[in-house]
Amino acid sequence: MLKIDGFDGAIIGPALIWLGGQRVDVLVYNGEEMRETLMRRDKMDADQAREYIAFNIEDAYLGEDTPIIVWPEDEWRLNE
Repeated sequence: MLKIDGFDGAIIGPALIWLGGQRVDVLVYNGEEMRETLMRRDKMDADQAREYIAFNIEDAYLGEDTPIIVWPEDEWRLNE
């Protein structure tokens, strides 16, 4: 399973997905925890951190092992 560097604290756990008829295990991350990490570690505000994740992490496809990011409380996309 691939990991997103610098965000171990945001790992929720593994997930099973089916891709092309094959079982693939991927890691699942809490996007809110990732945002909090960027705000604390890199001194970003909430919008900057969310935008950073959107453009630098969510848009990166790393093959079938690409991790999943969930946003349990995200209102950023709801307001678009």
